[in-house]
Amino acid sequence: MAPISIADLVAALPSEDTWGPATSGDNMLEGVPYAPFSKGDKLGRMADWTSESKDRERQGRQPYNRNFRDQQVYGAGSSSLFTIQAEDESSFSVVDNARSSAKRTFGRGGGTVFRGRGQRGGPGQRGGRGGFQRAGPGGRGQGDRFYDNRGGRGGRGGRRFGWRDWDKPQRTREPSVNVRPDWNMLEEVDFARLSKLNLEAPEGEDLDSYGFLYYYDRSFDKPPVKNAERRLAALDRAAYNVTTSQDPIIHELAEKDEATVFATADILSMLMCATRSVYSWDIVITHQGNKIFLDKREGSSLDLVTVNENAIDAPLEMSEASAGNKPEQINTPGALAMEATFINHNFALQTVSEQPSAKVEFAQPNPFYNEAEETEPLASKGYKYRRFDMSLERDEEPVQIIVRTEVDAVMKNPTGGADQHLIVKALNEFDPKAQGSGSALDWRTKLVSQRGAVIATEMKNNSTKLARWTTQAILAKADGMKLGFVSRANPRSAAGHVILGVVGYKPREFASQMNLNLTNGWGIVRTIVDRIRTLDTDEPADKVKKYVLIKDPNKSVLRLYSVPATTFEEDDEAEVDETQEKSEEAEE
Repeated sequence: MAPISIADLVAALPSEDTWGPATSGDNMLEGVPYAPFSKGDKLGRMADWTSESKDRERQGRQPYNRNFRDQQVYGAGSSSLFTIQAEDESSFSVVDNARSSAKRTFGRGGGTVFRGRGQRGGPGQRGGRGGFQRAGPGGRGQGDRFYDNRGGRGGRGGRRFGWRDWDKPQRTREPSVNVRPDWNMLEEVDFARLSKLNLEAPEGEDLDSYGFLYYYDRSFDKPPVKNAERRLAALDRAAYNVTTSQDPIIHELAEKDEATVFATADILSMLMCATRSVYSWDIVITHQGNKIFLDKREGSSLDLVTVNENAIDAPLEMSEASAGNKPEQINTPGALAMEATFINHNFALQTVSEQPSAKVEFAQPNPFYNEAEETEPLASKGYKYRRFDMSLERDEEPVQIIVRTEVDAVMKNPTGGADQHLIVKALNEFDPKAQGSGSALDWRTKLVSQRGAVIATEMKNNSTKLARWTTQAILAKADGMKLGFVSRANPRSAAGHVILGVVGYKPREFASQMNLNLTNGWGIVRTIVDRIRTLDTDEPADKVKKYVLIKDPNKSVLRLYSVPATTFEEDDEAEVDETQEKSEEAEE
């Protein structure tokens, strides 16, 4: 067969030009509405009659969802173009067989649903944060109206109680000391900056020891017998908590130039644990020559033991409470602090065996006790003066601090070694159902079975107090800590207390459980000392400069003020004069 040429093929083509798109006359889809589309659309079912209802449900349930934020809207609502309209809709009717009540109801399935936090609606009902919804008897219907329906999943929604609640009382605490007009603020530092400071301080060395100790009574470590709780007794013993500048031993060490900075353990522990504190406190700093003394005022808050200071819902003052929910007078922060201080004083005395034959004497007698003037017997207390080196490589002269530390009791070493020195403290429970309890468990029923949970709650609610006690134990180089659990005999009365149990810890291990970092505490102390030293570089060596470091009562901020050298001394003299006048009037 002869091959066909290209010319034959061209000649065989029809005369009419049919190349290119069809003309409008050949369009078989003329009259069909055009539905826009996107090339990125995925092909699905040939016909999906539920897509519109799903889209509506998704839009009503999730106003914004990141999974659909990039989806293009080509063809949105195009299904309405193909909807077949009935010619006569009046012939159709829907019969509602559900029971309806004329009574207006509130709650699940009611006509008007108000949402509170944690409440759940019925099927299809969703609450709103800061809003409400109207729903028909069957839940979400065709004619439902939603106002601010930003609810959570599973019907959980409604008002969200938080820090912006209108009915929550505003916490406005008073400062520990009033700032006077002649005080000059020199420095302001927040806790975020303080928490980044670090200084590796070596182990301290013992300089001298004073006082004596009794042996700890180990019977308190056993859980109390049921229905035979041990009562906390009030014992009259002479105990002292003298500030730094009034300590005669520290004066002698300062004259011998044994160190640059001087403090007591309770004052220094507050400064080292400053970033955990919530309540206001203050420290008086005196700089004379090259010596720096950290002191506390007469009647300072450092002498009191706080209760639930770090709780989310801490105890309220009477002035802070609303008119409809006033706390009891015995459950205010001031009353609880006095109660806790009383408990700690008596608990440390009651848990030792006062046997003169088994008393451990230190090298020197108690430096604050005068037998000729005191009528009460001396309490079991040992004072250890220890020195710590805070020097850095850049220092021309060493920077050392002498701290007066305290221990409360002594205990036989179970391994047969030297006796162990103990710090004895007490946690107190006032009322687990009262405001300010910090969601604490009931100690009477949970202390034995859930001791770990009880201690974890106390670590959360009393972080500052426990951190200070642990720091004091480490500064004193104590071998152990004894924490007692003391509760009220009657939650409505602060007069009687019972001892529910005692737990023992090693200070270093307890510090790790609390996430207590002593290097950060030493960094804070060294920073304050450097700041004081740089302020008085141009001052004469014999001039006395005084400063006050104050924790802001409502902010996580420390402020350093320069005050006149006679500050607080005038107040002490006025108190002495008032005491003399009262005594003279009594004699007359």
